[in-house]
Amino acid sequence: MFGRKTKELLVPPAAKNDPRAIELIRVWAADGNQHVSISPDVWDDPATWGVMLVDLAKHVATFYAEERGMDKHAVLARIKTLFEAEWDSPTSEVTGNAV
Repeated sequence: MFGRKTKELLVPPAAKNDPRAIELIRVWAADGNQHVSISPDVWDDPATWGVMLVDLAKHVATFYAEERGMDKHAVLARIKTLFEAEWDSPTSEVTGNAV
């Protein structure tokens, strides 16, 4: 299922070099489920997470375009379609608590 040989991703150089950098979120696939550690109080306006999620989708689409030769706009459309489907009819409930 997973092609990666390491479990943790590399920290981007800009994040290493910026003393004010903060990790926003970690998402893990484990035991068949998604597990998340999050810093929800990074921004005063929770709507800013929407901007971050769109930017993240664009990074994912760029990866598929550059590394797998897929059309970036088609990838973004597919991500948006499934985002909306999951929003409207969740495949699972979110559980957990603030730590």
